Amino acid sequence: METRSNHVLVGAVTLLLLAAIMAAAFWFSRLSQGDNKEYDIFFKQSVNGLAKGSGVNYSGVPSGQVEKIELWKRDPSFVKVRISVKDGTPVLQGTTATIAGVGFTGVSEIVLDGAVKGAPPILCPAENIASACPDGVPVIPTKPGALGELLNNAPQLLERLSTLTEKLTELLNDKNQQSIAGILANLDRVTGSLADRSPEIAATLAEARIAVQRTGVAAQQIGELAATTNGLINDEGRPLMADLRKSVASASRSIDTLDKTIAEAQPGVHAFSNQTMPEVNRLVRDLREMSRAFRGVAEKLDQQGAGSIVGSPQLPDYKP
Repeated sequence: METRSNHVLVGAVTLLLLAAIMAAAFWFSRLSQGDNKEYDIFFKQSVNGLAKGSGVNYSGVPSGQVEKIELWKRDPSFVKVRISVKDGTPVLQGTTATIAGVGFTGVSEIVLDGAVKGAPPILCPAENIASACPDGVPVIPTKPGALGELLNNAPQLLERLSTLTEKLTELLNDKNQQSIAGILANLDRVTGSLADRSPEIAATLAEARIAVQRTGVAAQQIGELAATTNGLINDEGRPLMADLRKSVASASRSIDTLDKTIAEAQPGVHAFSNQTMPEVNRLVRDLREMSRAFRGVAEKLDQQGAGSIVGSPQLPDYKP
């Protein structure tokens, strides 16, 4: 009876110790989770390889784990993944989430990156909280990973490959194959002809090389001629230009002097044309009248003698 009582006591103490250990573990886990922050991530793609407890890395640094994975009740086309990260992890505006595989094991994890220095943290706003935080915690936007993007684009890629295959099949039909065979045969004949004419081609290349050399020599001579011309212009052209400048300056001075002389002579010219010329005209008229008078006197002397000038002319005798 006493032995049985000891066994009961030992069993009760063991159960109490196990309960205390479980309570301590639960308390410590809650204590450790007190410093973590929870975020929701909504993926519109397969989350294959992701499970509860999967790791969360921030730029390769372990920062938390996946707490819950479920279809979003408001829109089943989205998969809601709730994660918890350590307090102090810089989940800032610009941070995005991606699903990445871990090695070749088929296990996936959440990768966070893309935070901008100085940006505010991702928090639930005081206004319009229902749209920004639909399930009560901040939401981290997603960015498709390389594998996920490849899987999402796989149907379109297969369709394009199928179209490309059909196009190649149409291109390589029997008729086009015959045409391609003819092109290859013609190309073979052309290469054979080029091989037969290789000596002529070599001679042509040699002549072209000589022509290029001569062109180089001609270019060098032209350069030397240009240098000689520049030297001649610099040595002999500059004194000539200086003399020409002096001549132009002297001509300019002469023209200025002539302009001044004409300006000074203009009053005399005006006076000569306005006063002297009318008097000269009157004098010429008087001389013309005097000349006519002298001509009349000379004619009278010639016809009637000197007496016609002194007395009046005699009247003719009247006979009845």
